[in-house]
Amino acid sequence: MGVLEGKAAFVTGGGRGIGRGHCLHLARQGAAVVVNDLDPEAAAAVVEEIDQDGGRAVSNSSDISTREGARSLVEQCVSEFGAVHAVVNNAGNVQDRSFLKMTDDEFMSVVRVHQCGTFMCSQEAALRMRDQASGGAIVNTVSAAHFGNFGQTNYAGSKGAIASMTYTWALELARYGIRVNAISPSGTTRMSATYKGPDGKDIELPFIDPTQNGAAVAFLCSEHAVGISGQIFGTGNDRIAILEHPAYGTAIHREGGWSTEELAEKFDGYLKARLEPIGIMKSPYPFHDGVRPPGN
Repeated sequence: MGVLEGKAAFVTGGGRGIGRGHCLHLARQGAAVVVNDLDPEAAAAVVEEIDQDGGRAVSNSSDISTREGARSLVEQCVSEFGAVHAVVNNAGNVQDRSFLKMTDDEFMSVVRVHQCGTFMCSQEAALRMRDQASGGAIVNTVSAAHFGNFGQTNYAGSKGAIASMTYTWALELARYGIRVNAISPSGTTRMSATYKGPDGKDIELPFIDPTQNGAAVAFLCSEHAVGISGQIFGTGNDRIAILEHPAYGTAIHREGGWSTEELAEKFDGYLKARLEPIGIMKSPYPFHDGVRPPGN
């Protein structure tokens, strides 16, 4: 018997890659799974895999970036399996473009799927969990891209927002027995093929099994994780890591506060060497020589 026996879950974007791995792991641990994907053939293929492995699953092709789609996904989970106990917000898309060239449509198409889809699917499911008085688990998906990544204002911004939503929902939903965590997964997928290096150029990454993340997701959805909420974990690629929350670091104090002139005088000596490196690779801070327009 698996750790999710008797539970019902849905996974958005479950037809391929990382989402497929989540579905397979949840089902192997006993959960009944709704496999959501805009590609109905991909979702059906995962359902068939689960069926052949002795699990229970159905497919769903709702557009989770809309309120109607999010609601119908939750309603199908309840109608098919009697309840909803676990939500895995995995669906994603990319529309990479450097900031000065990005269009409104490119920006919003990513925000709608990642940020709005995560919000609406989670809210619809959490309302149902509250009314069921069953508690439950929400597992969101963030990315190291929210540290900053060239050409991904829309994607990185959405992932940073999802991280902040994870912390907030963990505080708000604890009273209903609903745990909220997130993973920052590793895996070779169609989306990872868009990755660029610090110079903005395409870079080829080694193959990483995208299904490996599913074990951590199944764990976070189970009673073994009853004391875990408001956390983000790096998963896949043979490891699990705790992603540290944003926090205030080094500080300097002056009674009565700092004037602009005093900061200009003291900043380099006290704080410049401690400036945070930025970007997905967290390379050494790149701007010690200044950020100036061309020719200056």
